[in-house]
This record gives sequence, structure tokens and C-alpha cells, in this order.
Amino acid sequence: MSTVTVNSAPSLPSGFTSDDFEVFLQSRVEPVWVTQRRRVAFELFQAKSAEELDPEEWKRIPARAFRPEKFSLTGKAAIGFDTAQLPLMQNRAEFEGAVVHVDGSATESRLTEQLAAKGVIFGDLATVLCQQADLLEPHFATKAVLPDTDRFAAWHGAFWTGGTVLFVPKGVQVDAPLYSLVALAQDGVADFSHTLVILEDGAEATLLEETASGSPDIAGLHVGAVELLVGKEARLRYVQLQNWNQKSWHFAHQCGRVEGNGSLQWTVGGLGSKLAHIHQDVHLDGRGAEAQVNGVTFAKDRQCLSYYTQQTHNAPDTRSDLLYKDVLTDESRVIWRGMIKVEPEAQKTDGYQRNDSLLLSPTSRCDAIPGLEIEADDVRCTHGATAGRVDVDQIFYAMCRGLTEHEAMHIIVQGFLQTVTDRIPVELVRETLDKAVEVKLGIGE
Repeated sequence: MSTVTVNSAPSLPSGFTSDDFEVFLQSRVEPVWVTQRRRVAFELFQAKSAEELDPEEWKRIPARAFRPEKFSLTGKAAIGFDTAQLPLMQNRAEFEGAVVHVDGSATESRLTEQLAAKGVIFGDLATVLCQQADLLEPHFATKAVLPDTDRFAAWHGAFWTGGTVLFVPKGVQVDAPLYSLVALAQDGVADFSHTLVILEDGAEATLLEETASGSPDIAGLHVGAVELLVGKEARLRYVQLQNWNQKSWHFAHQCGRVEGNGSLQWTVGGLGSKLAHIHQDVHLDGRGAEAQVNGVTFAKDRQCLSYYTQQTHNAPDTRSDLLYKDVLTDESRVIWRGMIKVEPEAQKTDGYQRNDSLLLSPTSRCDAIPGLEIEADDVRCTHGATAGRVDVDQIFYAMCRGLTEHEAMHIIVQGFLQTVTDRIPVELVRETLDKAVEVKLGIGE
């Protein structure tokens, strides 16, 4: 029985039982404290798998077809995965470092000597945890994504495999972007990648992260986590382009924490997967902290993309700005549920969230649910959501000037998304999103 069936209390899926977990631990070479944390997470996974999922959350998510027993961990990466097919990897010369994981195993890890000499650490998480245990132990899964959140967070905490870590010391600025790839190349593989970014006070960096499938025909599972820890007066730009194929299931908990006068710009491109359900949280923990969250989703066929976002203001004079743009066609569905939460001590908060959806077919559907939870009395918090169809007069106008219907639709969609893409400072990312939109619309296939 599926572990995501809301109306029953299921057992653990095959491949992730107690015996499987012990075999998995024997295959790992890692510090004792990592193994101990895994055991705690597995106990939570057992307990939470015996409980029903939150019906309010999962009633909108069509996950009954999910069969976790069809997926398993693999001990090695597939040979011959062509990373050159990916748009961002074609521009690898622009990156000062790259980390590539295929089927949960690191296949590439590099960083320029200049950055390494400044104390920057960028590499495979499992390897760096062994080499820099004292540095990473206080931060790894202790501040942002906690295994007791729900069964998926616990599942990840017990079985995480590959992942990327970026550490930038105090006052160091990384000018050129760094790149991370998480890929699935074999059929039936479950990947539990973990991304950990730590910027000390006054540091600055840009990380571009991409997920991809080796072919459109393989089935995959990704249960991931992202932790972004931004110190005082530090600046982090993090971009994640989720582009799994339409036979992949994607579940993730992602969380950023920003200290005083720090800045986080977080851009999400939700393009792929059969079903994606992501919790994306931002915590503004110090006075003057700010976060800008940009989201672009494009769903087609019978895809379902679900984002639960929360902007939590824990300190005064903090600012958050979230803007999601959704494009839907065929029988696809997008679910967005946003919350701005203001704690009593977070006076002078300025919080904003907005979700706009463009429906390209009468059978697509968007559920947008904004919300506010305010416990301070001197704040400015606003939210909004819109949904609408493409104006046929606009398409007709463009076609009268020599454009095909596909080209006209592309111009309209591009204009709809531009308010988000204009906020992205990396031109390469803007170009990649635009090409992905063309593919979704059937242009250039």
C-alpha cells in the first residue's frame, strides 16, 4: 500500500524496511555522529509512516498512484550519462566550480584553486562531512530542514545519499556562479540528495542547481532537502531548475535562514516531474534580513506541481517578497499555498506574496491559497492571487502580423513570465528558462 495514502496507516515500503536500513548503513563510510542522526531519523520515519498524512495538505495532491516499493537505492552511478545535453552544463566554462551527482553518487567535483585558497569549500556532501566534520556538524540538518517535520523529511534524513555542500568563509566573495547537478539515469532509482549552503558573515556567492533525468522513459524518485544558511550581511543567490522527466516523483523540504542584514535571493524553476510537492520555507532571523523568492512553473499533459511556501519573520525590520508565475496547459494542475507568518517581536515587517496563473487550456487547473498569520501590530503585509485564460484577441493580433500560433503563444507566455525573469540577475538562467518554455510549448522540438 502506498505510503502517501491519506486514509490509512501504511507500513514501510519494501526497500526501506529496518533490515534494508541496516544494510544501507553497512555500505556507508561516514562519521559516527552521522550514523547516529540517521538512526534517529529512521525511528521517526517508522513512527510517522504509521500515521496518516495531514488530510488538509494532501487532499489536493493526487499521490495515490505513488508506489515507493517500485524504487530503490543504487550503489553506483550509471556510466555514460551525458551531462553535455543540459543547457547550463553547456556553459560550464562560466562556473568557478561544479559538483555532479548521478543516481546518488558523485561523478565530478571541482573548484578553482583561487577559491580553495580563500577557504571556500565546494564539493560532495558525503566526502566533506568526513573531512570537515567539526565545521559542518553544527549546521547539517539542525537549523533548517529537521527530520521530525514529517515522514518525507524523516525518510530523507535516514537515507540521504549524494549531495552538495558550499561553505564560504567570513567576508569572502565568490564572483562567478557555482554549479550543482543532481541527475537520475537508471530506471527505478530513488535519490535522496541534500544541498547544504553556509555563508558566514559578509560572504557572497551564487549557486545554480539543476535536476534532470537521463531519458524521458525512466521512472525515478527524488526525496530531497535544501538548507540555505545566510550569515549577517551575507548575500546568497540560489537558483534551482527542477526539470525531471514526467515519470519522476519529486518530494522535497527546502529552507533558508537569514541573519541580520543578510540577503537571500531564491529562484525556483518548476518544469518537470509527474508529481512534485515541495515545502519551501524562508526564516528571517535577524534585524534587517531580507529575502526575495522568485518562482516560475510550467505544467503540461497531466503534471501536478505543488509548492507550499512560508515566509517567517522572526525579527524586526525584515522584508520578504515572493512572486510566483504559473503556466498550465492540457490537463495539468498547479497547487500553491503561501503563508506569511509574523512573530510578535517582528515589528516593522514588510511582507508580500503573489501568485499569478495563466491557463492555456480549459482543462488545466490552479489552486492558489495565500495566507497571513500576523502576531505583531506594526507591519505591512499583503498577498494576492490571480488566474486567467489567454486572450484570444492577443493571439489573433500576433498572427495577423505573420507569427504562427505557437510563436504568438510563446510571446504571450514570455511576457507573462517576464516580471519574474527580470528579477533574475544571471543571464544564463533567464535564457535557460526561456528555452524550456519553448520546449513546453512545442517550439523547436
